[in-house]
Amino acid sequence: MGVGEIGRALVEGLCGAEGPASALFLSPRGARTAAALADRFEDVHVCADNQQVVDSAELVMIAVRRQDRHEALAGLRVDGTKVVVNVMAGVPNDELRALLATDAPLVRAIPLPAVRERRAVTVTYPAHPAVDALFEQLGGALPVADEAAFDVFSALTGTLTAHYAYLTAIASWAAGHGIPAADAERYVRGLFENVGRTLGDGTRSLRDLAADHETPKGNNERIRTTWFDQANTTALTGALDGLLAVLRQGPATSRERTGPGSVEEPGPV
Repeated sequence: MGVGEIGRALVEGLCGAEGPASALFLSPRGARTAAALADRFEDVHVCADNQQVVDSAELVMIAVRRQDRHEALAGLRVDGTKVVVNVMAGVPNDELRALLATDAPLVRAIPLPAVRERRAVTVTYPAHPAVDALFEQLGGALPVADEAAFDVFSALTGTLTAHYAYLTAIASWAAGHGIPAADAERYVRGLFENVGRTLGDGTRSLRDLAADHETPKGNNERIRTTWFDQANTTALTGALDGLLAVLRQGPATSRERTGPGSVEEPGPV
């Protein structure tokens, strides 16, 4: 239910996964995207309404925007034989259970857009064999012990667009020094695509990777120590602490209108 960016990525990833294909049932919300996915994949079907999604599926994934949850979920009947995956950012399972008035198993998850390439690790809580098996097809499942830990991972996803903003800022700096903007962006993309590849090396910690790319008194060390200093680190930590506090407060009408960037989407983006 809910076929926005995360919903579309999940469908594309599942339809490209190895193994027997499963039928996927989409809600009519996001009708254009749902219809396009049904046209592309023979195992994807668009339902008449959200109740038909629930009735057709064994595993029900709720990926509507948080501010739309009351409208989208009102009156739904979800019996205890279903498994419900809660992909709505900042909506705890206790609240979802009250909204649905169901005793079905509820699992929170944080799928990332890279599930479409089956390269994203998805945090889940609590562990559930069917849900974790599904996300293993999409890059891996990372079950956590409690919702407090889940909220920490949810806060981490809030750093994603800050990374893109950082890349934009350094490309803009180069353009300000006379480099054609397209050339600056092309170079920055290539530079950090290589960083992404090195992150796939699980034999080295993040600290080790940083050290391996830095020489004493070299260019990288200069930028790290003069820009990413203690004040910068403290500001980042404070921003994450603030987001974590908001996530742990639970949904509130005023925060849904003006809260952090993840509010607009069911998942982390």
